[in-house]
Amino acid sequence: MNSQSEQLLHIGVIGLGAMGMGIANTLLQKGFDVTGCDIADEVRASFVASGGRSVATPAELSHCNVVLVVVVNGNQVEQVLFSEQGVVGHLASGSLIIQCATVAPSQAKQLGERVAAEGLMMLDAPISGGAAKAKSGELSVMASGAAKAFSYASDVLDAMAAKVYHLGEDPGVGSSMKLVNQLLAGVHIATAAEAMALGIRMGLDPEVIFEVITHSAGNSWMFENRVPHILKGDYTPLSAVDIFIKDLNIVHQTGRELSMATPVAASALQQFTSASGAGFGREDDSAVIKVYQRLSGITLPEAANDAQGT
Repeated sequence: MNSQSEQLLHIGVIGLGAMGMGIANTLLQKGFDVTGCDIADEVRASFVASGGRSVATPAELSHCNVVLVVVVNGNQVEQVLFSEQGVVGHLASGSLIIQCATVAPSQAKQLGERVAAEGLMMLDAPISGGAAKAKSGELSVMASGAAKAFSYASDVLDAMAAKVYHLGEDPGVGSSMKLVNQLLAGVHIATAAEAMALGIRMGLDPEVIFEVITHSAGNSWMFENRVPHILKGDYTPLSAVDIFIKDLNIVHQTGRELSMATPVAASALQQFTSASGAGFGREDDSAVIKVYQRLSGITLPEAANDAQGT
């Protein structure tokens, strides 16, 4: 460990969802002392089975000196940090919070100020890469915060990420960068679904569409990553439709704060909202294509077991 973190690091991970569990297991496998925190009994049991420790409330992470927050939204961040059972009031002075959830930049700035007022450090450190990259320790981290916080966190960040971007000293900068990423990611997923729907409606073979586009200028990372879910008819949520409703709403909110229109993001938000309203909110975000199925009657590929009637 570096000179700033020679003391033994006790890591807490709040939120053992797809991303949080991947991070927690990665850190555990790389030799860190890790305690996972989640409200779900079965999730905690799964982490314990992997060799970690678990607690049901953030307040029980008082022995930790680094806590990663990997929850779904800003309201949950507020709860796990500052509620009666929140972690902030129970950590030793000088401990570090690494806030990884996607929140509005304005909220990230406020969180940083409140955490500092309690004698703690915070990195505004949203993550990108999905569950697979979390599991393999190859995330991208878009972080901002004081140099001392970066130094303290360096071993943890190096273990969980392939790339750590140091974006400045002020909380809110990391979240600003993540918002740019989420605008593009949401628009690309919605556009990939629309492009696939158009091709299918014109009678093209979905597999051929994928083959041609992934070797053409119209390709995108999201097209290449999400369209296989459509081809397999498998909408098991790796990142759910409702996540992009949340994130694109943050884009919209931030645009309003800046008096800046974001019309393309707004259009994508409407597609995700339509998908959620049709009952697909908890399915994989590629299920946004089902909006086109409802509207134009296209036939989408089915999962293998569905096609076999089993």
